[in-house]
Amino acid sequence: MLYFGTFLTLFSTVTPNTIPFPNPIYSTDQIREIESAAADMPNPPSLMERAGLAAAEIARELAPDQMPTILVLAGPGNNGGDALVAARHLKAWWYRVDVVFPGDPEALPAGAKTAYQAWIDAGGVCLKAIPEHGHWGLVIDGLFGIGLTRPLEGVYAELVEQANNLNVPIFALDIASGLNADSGHALGAVIRATHTVTFLALKPGLLTGDGPDYCGNIWLRTLNLDTPLLYPPNGWLLERPLVAKLLPPRPLNSHKALFGSVGIVGGAPGMAGAALLAARAALKLGAGRVYLGLIDDAAPRLDTLQPELMLRNAQEIFELPNLSCLVVGPGMGQSAHAMQWLTRAIETELPLVLDADALNLLAQDSALQDQVAKRKARTILTPHPAEAARLIGASTDAVRYQRVDVATILATRLNSFVVLKGTGSVCAQPNGAWYINGSGNPGLASAGTGDVLSGMLGALLAQGLGARDALLLGVFLHGAAADELSAKGVGPVGMTASEVINAARGLLNQWVYG
Repeated sequence: MLYFGTFLTLFSTVTPNTIPFPNPIYSTDQIREIESAAADMPNPPSLMERAGLAAAEIARELAPDQMPTILVLAGPGNNGGDALVAARHLKAWWYRVDVVFPGDPEALPAGAKTAYQAWIDAGGVCLKAIPEHGHWGLVIDGLFGIGLTRPLEGVYAELVEQANNLNVPIFALDIASGLNADSGHALGAVIRATHTVTFLALKPGLLTGDGPDYCGNIWLRTLNLDTPLLYPPNGWLLERPLVAKLLPPRPLNSHKALFGSVGIVGGAPGMAGAALLAARAALKLGAGRVYLGLIDDAAPRLDTLQPELMLRNAQEIFELPNLSCLVVGPGMGQSAHAMQWLTRAIETELPLVLDADALNLLAQDSALQDQVAKRKARTILTPHPAEAARLIGASTDAVRYQRVDVATILATRLNSFVVLKGTGSVCAQPNGAWYINGSGNPGLASAGTGDVLSGMLGALLAQGLGARDALLLGVFLHGAAADELSAKGVGPVGMTASEVINAARGLLNQWVYG
């Protein structure tokens, strides 16, 4: 099952607080390095003061005019300090602010302790609990930020539950309290934010795993720091401007041989549909020719819905003289014959996309994995979490909790370009660079959408894109097609893989010809 969450529906572009495209993504440890570098600058800035002011400015936009009272939940660390700074500014702007801080002021970190005292000096009061009969137009979640690694307990878990039950918009600072900022894993009780402002740079947990379900609309404030200068990133957000022009317009003097030939191997008995979906996607996304080699010898040799496809048996695919790339795995099964064709494909010098059962077979044979790693031609792998778990010998839960790490491990270990599918698909390169996809929605959680993606990737490779560009364009376009369908009311419930193909074709032509 393939699933992408809907997220990043709001990205603030106000200068100078935003950063140039592409948007880098940093782990918690890397953010700490950036903070340390900022502290070593001449006349170092107070990042907490900047963060609190930025949060207050956004809160002022979000708070309804008819109910300007704001509830601020402040935690025992620096995230709580950011919240207290925001509360102080909002109070100065004549908002009524109720601050709940159940912690010990003396136990606060130095910066947060300063923010607490500044709030008290401004006439502020800290409550120990949320008032039972309060009415607020906005809740600011400043309980816990990016350093959280264990489930919330006690009074803080209770505050999260109470805030979620207020039926009031919640504005989270840096990340929704209760989420792991590196994995997006929900650690138990988690704030369900309507909006989240994240400071300095994006974090993986906002964009992948459970993050998109809890963080709402994301605002970015870099606090006037050039984060890539302070710490060069190796992860970025995959957005349309990065990929929309990767495929060039076609010359008027064109013929089908210019756009390559895709060979697809799959379709074991009872599973021909998966291979047909991949082949149709390859054809409609622009490959000049598509040959479909079915493992099921009894399958028909004509696709009556797409007669342009050339159906063969699997053996014939490897005898074709002018293939541009191979896609192996859709509906392939795990028989001895399937292993034979997978091994044959890996031995070729063609660019290769491995999907579905090709990945399950690969996971069973370490020698075959070594062959993949030594291939001269580029290889793209498209695992979902269970397939990735088999490839690295871990549990599916371990993969879900370490999505970026798993994708980069696979890419480097197998010298391949990898998309770890799911909410916020992670695209990783053999050199350690990675991207988190910013398109897609739950409509892709249906049978066949992964087969469609593999066919799309084959089409882009056949048209001359390198593995990196084919992967990034294919993954983003796949999700964007689902978004386009949902915008037209075709899903997310009941969206089909076949519908995604046509939507992707339409979008790609819009992007290329503009």
